[in-house]
Amino acid sequence: MAEYQRIEYTIDRNGKITERVLGGQGTNCLATTAAIEADLGTVTHRELLPEYYENSELLTVDTPLEQHT
Repeated sequence: MAEYQRIEYTIDRNGKITERVLGGQGTNCLATTAAIEADLGTVTHRELLPEYYENSELLTVDTPLEQHT
């Protein structure tokens, strides 16, 4: 099932566009807005919301531990 995401745009008097993705987790929000950002111009600042750091997938890496004696 597809995840619902909402994108809000605010344009200030100087023409600065602020984009906010609601309902996305991890890198999904970046992937959702990549094409739109490319059309709008250069991203000058990116502030990642706490939802970015929430990950529905757990990454497990098997790394042998060295024993120090």
